[in-house]
Amino acid sequence: MIEFFTEKAISRLFKRSLSRASRVDIIPPTPAPSRSGLAICAIMRNEERHIGDWLRFHAAAGVSDFYLYDNLSTDGTVQEAQNVPAVRTTILPWKLSTTANKPRIIIPQQIMAYCHAICTFGSAYRWMAFIDIDELLVPRHDQDILQALERLNAYSNISLPWVMYGSSGHDTPPEEAAPFAYVERSPRQEGPLLNFKCIVDPSKVSQVSVHKFQTSDMGANSFNDTGTVANYKNRANEEFLSTRNIQLNHYYTRSRLELEAKMSKGAVSGVDRSKRQDAIRTKVSVIEENPIADKAAVDFLNRKGIYSSGDLRRFVRKPSMRDLQ
Repeated sequence: MIEFFTEKAISRLFKRSLSRASRVDIIPPTPAPSRSGLAICAIMRNEERHIGDWLRFHAAAGVSDFYLYDNLSTDGTVQEAQNVPAVRTTILPWKLSTTANKPRIIIPQQIMAYCHAICTFGSAYRWMAFIDIDELLVPRHDQDILQALERLNAYSNISLPWVMYGSSGHDTPPEEAAPFAYVERSPRQEGPLLNFKCIVDPSKVSQVSVHKFQTSDMGANSFNDTGTVANYKNRANEEFLSTRNIQLNHYYTRSRLELEAKMSKGAVSGVDRSKRQDAIRTKVSVIEENPIADKAAVDFLNRKGIYSSGDLRRFVRKPSMRDLQ
């Protein structure tokens, strides 16, 4: 019997035959003799409401350089990012659909952005962090992230577990910046709520993924923020899940209206839309189950003399020694 397929059906069959690369090997950059500091790399799309606060928060936390890969934003995201004073923000248009032929495999554009950032810009920095615009690196006790990283200077690969924040009762986007608006999070770091983002020494990165990196001196091992080491297969162990010095706040839902928008759009990773929506619903149900108060980001800002969203939006980073070189 001869079967006939529509063009759409053939396209679906072709896509199902493709695998997705979960990691990519690279040759790391040679470190510059004067390298120093921490840069953040992120991929963004339509984050006009949040990008300015996100940049200012991390500028207050000691970050001076940002590499933002813009995935076809249609709002004022790029303009807002460019208007934040006293930070070095490099914005790169980024829409990269890449498929290898032998074997047939999709190379995710987020991983390719990270590879590009490391190889192109990484030689200038001791550290590079790879996070999203709905995530904040929060120093728990120090004046900035660099102070917290000084204790970890012997290492090349730091893993930080998600701390998952919900809507804090906001149905619509609040006027307040995220650290002040969202102060309730899940007490759980397990199951669907557990994943990691990394801060790495770019001169030693040999393999790149979204949630884990390999480095030449540590291989498939990573340290947490207190210097405890684990293989990637064992990062979920309770003794490794530390937020003692650096907390990675993930504002996963934001307001309920923004959550609905998140559900309706595709993922930059290219994951199937229906599967992504099911995963989001699962996470949200756990996050909102029994939330607890956690004002770690507010406490940090208060230590910097920032007591409100207005204070944050007026914040201007002071020049560092790196700026004066």
